[in-house]
Amino acid sequence: MNIDMSQFFQVFFDETEELLAEKERLLLAIDLESPDMEDIDAIFRAAHSIKGGAATFGLADMTEVTHILETLLDMIRKKEIALTAEHVDAFLAAKDVLKMQRDGHRHGASVDQEAVADVMVRLQSLAQEAAQQKAAGGVHAPALATASAPASVLMNATPTAVTVPGRRIRIELPDVPQKDVDALAVEMGLLGTLETIPLENGHQGFILSTTESMDDILAICSFVLNPDDLKITEEAPAEVKAENATVPAAGSETAIQAYGFFEPVAQDMPASGAPAAAKPQAQADTGKATPAKTPRQQPEKIAVSSQESSSIRVGVDKVDQLINLVGELVITQAMVEQLSGILDPMVYERLLSSVSQLKRNTRDLQEAVMSIRMMPMDYVFSRFPRMVRDLAVKLGKKIDFVTHGAATELDKGLIERIIDPLTHLVRNSVDHGIEMPDVRLANGKNEAGKLTLSAAHQGGNIVIEVSDDGGGLNRERILAKAMQNGLPVSDNMPDSEVWQLIFAPGFSTAETVTDVSGRGVGMDVVKRNITAMGGVVDIRSARSKGTTISISLPLTLAILDGMSIKVGEEIYILPLGFVIESLKPSPNDVKEITGQGRVIKVRGEYLPLIPLYQIFNIQARYVEPSDGIVVILESDGNKAALFIDEMLGQQQVVVKNLESNYRKVPGISGATILGDGGVALILDVSAIVRSSRTLNVEMAFA
Repeated sequence: MNIDMSQFFQVFFDETEELLAEKERLLLAIDLESPDMEDIDAIFRAAHSIKGGAATFGLADMTEVTHILETLLDMIRKKEIALTAEHVDAFLAAKDVLKMQRDGHRHGASVDQEAVADVMVRLQSLAQEAAQQKAAGGVHAPALATASAPASVLMNATPTAVTVPGRRIRIELPDVPQKDVDALAVEMGLLGTLETIPLENGHQGFILSTTESMDDILAICSFVLNPDDLKITEEAPAEVKAENATVPAAGSETAIQAYGFFEPVAQDMPASGAPAAAKPQAQADTGKATPAKTPRQQPEKIAVSSQESSSIRVGVDKVDQLINLVGELVITQAMVEQLSGILDPMVYERLLSSVSQLKRNTRDLQEAVMSIRMMPMDYVFSRFPRMVRDLAVKLGKKIDFVTHGAATELDKGLIERIIDPLTHLVRNSVDHGIEMPDVRLANGKNEAGKLTLSAAHQGGNIVIEVSDDGGGLNRERILAKAMQNGLPVSDNMPDSEVWQLIFAPGFSTAETVTDVSGRGVGMDVVKRNITAMGGVVDIRSARSKGTTISISLPLTLAILDGMSIKVGEEIYILPLGFVIESLKPSPNDVKEITGQGRVIKVRGEYLPLIPLYQIFNIQARYVEPSDGIVVILESDGNKAALFIDEMLGQQQVVVKNLESNYRKVPGISGATILGDGGVALILDVSAIVRSSRTLNVEMAFA
C-alpha cells in the first residue's frame, strides 16, 4: 500500500503547536528549587515527540534543535544535572525557534537563521557544561559539543571499532513495489542501523538495530506500508558492529549516535506512570530494550488507547457546515410549529404532542452541535504567562500572573478575535498599570504586582476581566487630556464616564511613549473590535488600588436572543443585549430640536429619538412616538430611543450572514428566517446609535 506522506503534515503541524504550547506552560510554572519531575517528564516527552515527527518528515532543522534539547532534558530528568534559570530561558528560546521553524515549513514564513544559530549555541554550551558536570561526577559524558560539527566530519569518522547496543528487530516485507521498500528503508534509517536481508520467499526484509520501542517502529512503518502486511519480530538483544550495518543518511541523528558521538537517550516511562499522549508520528516514550513489559506498564498502554479513541480531529469547515444544517433544521421546526398552531388540539392531540417533542429534540441537538465549536479560554490565556514574564523582565518589574476560569468555553470564532484586544489590555496593565518595585514598596505594597486574567459565564454571556493592583487611572489627568483634545467633559462627570474617555481615538495620558504600549493608544481599536463582536467594555478603577477592565461577550454569534419588532409591514430582530427597557411615551416627553431632530425625556435624561421608519424609508403605522412604542437602547456607553410601531415578542434566532449572501446593508448586521418562512433583518444597534445625530442636550435645555 502506497501512502502519500503529505496528508500527515497538517496533523504534525497541529500537534507540534499543541506540544510547544504545553511545553511553554510547564516551563513557566516550574519551581527551580524543587521541580516536579512529572512536569520535567512531560516537557521531555514534548521535545521527543516533536523530534520524532520532524525526523519522520525530513525536517532536519527542527530535528537538530530538539535533539540537543531532548538530551539536556534527559539529563535533568535523570537528575544528572540540576535545572537552572539559564536552562529555562534557553528552553523557552528554543520553543520560539521551533515555532518559527514550524511556521516556515507550514506557511513559508521567513526564518531568522541568526536567532536559530544563537539558540543552538546556547543549547550546545549548556550541553557541554552538562557533559563536564557529568564527567566530573565520575559518569561518562557524551561529547555534546561535537553536535556543532558538520555532518561531513562525522561521516569521515572510522566506525570499525564502534558498537551499537540495542534491540534487533526483524522486519519481513510483503511483495510491494521497490519504491515502497526504499521509502521504508529511509524511515527505518531514522530509528537505528539497518541491514537488508533476503527472505526465503524471494522477498526482502530488514534487520533494524535500535533503542527505540516497538510502538515507535510500528508508527513509522504505518506511514509507508500497512503494518498488518508486515511481519515484525524481535530477536535477542545484541551488539551490532556499525561497520556491518548500512550507514544512515549523513547528518541524521541516528548516524551521529551510531558513531558514538552521542549516548543513546533512554526514554523511560516517567516515575509517576503518566502515559505519553498517542501521536501519528513516532513519539511514544522509549527505553533501552527489555524483552517483556512490566505488569505496571500494560494498563497504561490500555489507558492511552482508550484516550486516543475518545476524540477525533475534524476540520472547522465541516463543523460550520453541520451548524448551518442544524440552523436550517431549527428554522424548519419553527415553521412546523407555527403551522400546527392553527390545528384543533383535541383532534390533533398526538400530532401536536409530536411537534412539541420535535421542538425539545431540536433545541437539544442545536445546543449539542453549538458546543462543538466551543473552545476553552485556556486557548487564549495560555499565551499570556510567557508574554507577562518577558515584559516584566524588560521593564524591571516583578509581576505575579494569575488566571481563573481557563476552562470557561467560548465560540471558536469569538475566541480567535478576542486575542488581540486582550493582548493590548494585558500589555497596558504590565507597562502602565503596575508600578515599579521601589514605588510599590514606598506605597506600602508588595514589590511584586498582581495581574489577574479571569473568565466566567453570566447568563448567556461570558465576562472576561483583566485586573491589576497597580496605581489605577488618574481622573484629573484624563479630564485634562480630554479637554485638550476638545472632548465634551465636565468636572462633575461620574467616574464610569471618565474612564470611558480612554477609548477615544488617539487618547493617551502616558507621559512617555514606550515600545511596549501606551495607556490609551489603540484602546479605541480595542473597544471597536469588542463592539463588533456584540460585546461591551466596562472599567472600574481606584487610585493606588488598581484597575479592572471587564469585557462581556455573547457565547456565540451563530444564535441570537432577540426581540421581534414591527414597523409598518416589516419585521426586524432587535438583539436583546442592547435593550434596556421599552415604554409608551407621553406627548410632553418628546421635544423638537430645530434642525437636529427630536429627543425624548426619560427619567430626567434626554435621549436622541431614532425613528426606525425614517432610517429604512418604510411606510409606518405611526409617526408620533406617543402612538407607538419606544425602546431604550445602550451601545458603547451611549443611550438612544428607538421609535417603532409594536413589539411582537422575544425569540431565539439563527443568524445568517447577509453580506455573503447579498451585500452589506448599513444598519443591518445579519438576517434570519422566521417560522412562516419570511426573512427578518437583524438590526446593527451599534451602527444605528452611532449614526444618530449628536445633540448637546445640556445646552439646549439649560
